[in-house]
Amino acid sequence: MNAVLKQVALSLTVAAALSALAAWGAQTKIGKGEGAVDIVAWPGYIERGETDKAYDWVSGFEKQTGCKVNVKTAGTSDEMVALMNEGGFDLVTASGDASLRLIAGKRVQEVNTALIPSYKNIDPRLQKAAWHHVNGKHYGVPYQWGYNVLAYNTKVFPKAPESWEVVFKEMNLPDGKSNKGRVQAFDGPIYIADAALYLKSSKPELGIKDPYSLDETQYKAALELLRGQRKLVSRYWHDAMVQIDDFTNEGVAASSSWGFQVNLLKSKNASIASVVPKEGATGWADTTMLHAEAKHPNCAYKWMEHSLSAKLQGDLAAWFGSVPVVPAACKGNALLGENGCETNGAKEFDRIAFWRTPVANCGGGKTCVPYYRWVSDYIAILGGR
Repeated sequence: MNAVLKQVALSLTVAAALSALAAWGAQTKIGKGEGAVDIVAWPGYIERGETDKAYDWVSGFEKQTGCKVNVKTAGTSDEMVALMNEGGFDLVTASGDASLRLIAGKRVQEVNTALIPSYKNIDPRLQKAAWHHVNGKHYGVPYQWGYNVLAYNTKVFPKAPESWEVVFKEMNLPDGKSNKGRVQAFDGPIYIADAALYLKSSKPELGIKDPYSLDETQYKAALELLRGQRKLVSRYWHDAMVQIDDFTNEGVAASSSWGFQVNLLKSKNASIASVVPKEGATGWADTTMLHAEAKHPNCAYKWMEHSLSAKLQGDLAAWFGSVPVVPAACKGNALLGENGCETNGAKEFDRIAFWRTPVANCGGGKTCVPYYRWVSDYIAILGGR
């Protein structure tokens, strides 16, 4: 609970802090590596071949640079922010609903892209994305992007479900059984945006244009939908490996998920597939960010450059089910295949509502519900209130 309270307190100051960031200077040169780099990352993002020998983008880096890679996995953006607040890490692969909080909280420092030669190879749409480029300064290096898919059991759904309603509303599924106790939802306040995205299509009278910019009426409707969903959900997932086990052994029929879980389950010949329903999807564009008090900044810069290599980007996209931030990685990668980027959603960029931290001052004279309320209200929903 202490970590949650820290997030609430921090999010209260996001809007104000973004307009008054301290003008600390970015590193101007890369020296000798310190022998290690400590990274907070999503599961599956930093692989050294322990799960599958074909997927290893750590061993070669360690041999070349002498920087040992240590990884702490985190299942939610709030967990990542809490870990960075505690300190002891050099880098974090932050999504947009964490990156602005980290910048506002001065937990990350400006990155000198001149020290990262491969930065120029990044998709231009991401080089100055609003969730990591603030007040003309770069606060990170794009890593991967993708969307939150609807994963489903193909024995339950012979045909792919067309709408997210199968996880939001009680109903009988194609196998004739109720979905009650057979669906999951994401264990994070940002999931409120998934409810809002569904309502944007199913209840157009609400006038939702942006699932992260909700007025009181729109927000109330999203909470009501989620309270109803609470009666259906067997588990709120944040651990990818636990969700994989749930699809395998616990009879889960459908859930929001990532390509990572779907790909691993497919590799085990599980009865699973995924789809982006007609309403579209929320998504993530993750950024490797440098801690303000990083103990191993030289190794961290070396890793950020390494992270943009076409080989790593393509291998990671194949493993995680994501899209490289370096478009060149989509060609000639044996693991990803000729059409891998397209399969993972490369052409869907404009249909994705990318995660970002909700703020009260949401532009256009509109007052929106800020993130600290998303946090407290979602905790209440998880508790059945």
